[in-house]
Amino acid sequence: MNDLKDRLRQVSSKENVLVKELRHSFTQAALTADGYCAIEGARLLEEALRSGLRVKAVFFSQTAQERANRLLPQISTHAEALLLPDAVFRSAVVTEAPQGVAALVKLKTFVFADLLGDHPLILGATGVQDPGNLGTIIRSAEAMGASGVLTTEGTVQAINPKVIRASAGSLFRLPVVKMDSAEAVRKLRDQGARILATSSHKGIPLDEADLTEACAIFVGSEGAGVSKELIAEADEIILIPHSERVESLNAGIAASIILYEAARQRRTAERIQHE
Repeated sequence: MNDLKDRLRQVSSKENVLVKELRHSFTQAALTADGYCAIEGARLLEEALRSGLRVKAVFFSQTAQERANRLLPQISTHAEALLLPDAVFRSAVVTEAPQGVAALVKLKTFVFADLLGDHPLILGATGVQDPGNLGTIIRSAEAMGASGVLTTEGTVQAINPKVIRASAGSLFRLPVVKMDSAEAVRKLRDQGARILATSSHKGIPLDEADLTEACAIFVGSEGAGVSKELIAEADEIILIPHSERVESLNAGIAASIILYEAARQRRTAERIQHE
């Protein structure tokens, strides 16, 4: 216990360099100058550690010392460990009811090639501005065995704190790559991947679409949907049949349904192949 107590450096100033880095990363949804990202919450920190992310600094509020005692043994001694007055901690984070745990972690970096594999299933998010939706998409993509998520122009930054929180740790492991949509289409075609786009009012029903081939499936925002340019490039337009009383589904729900159907089809195809 004394060793843990010795690791915690008490800091009382909002102007501490690490505290300022944490605040800047949260409020600007940006990486620090040396490439670290702010995360908040005990569960998210545990997910970061489980995912093998490097931790630069971990921050605990005065009232969260019990959490510090539980979490510190899991954190490399190379990481700084700071104990902050509650008011200073609250000044540096973005949630209204903070748990008293935050950290600066180094996210894994991915490139387009990381989205590929033997049989890629890529979820494309285009114009998805709601961070909760993008976080849900990333979480569902990992859960359903997708190769990764491709984000194009108009989509919220993946390092937005709300995206990170909604992804529940999936962002720490799943390849998420940001690209211009025209470049993405060109590279996907070069790799022989089919390009599918979703629509709320036209196209073939989801359960009739073949999602067993290498493909990238693009979903758009609830209001605007997938851009006309991407629709024009698509090999196929698919829709999720739903009640006419509902105009459209939000991007997170639509993507989750599509990913589940793709996973179901692929499991069935694999089972048939091995019979």
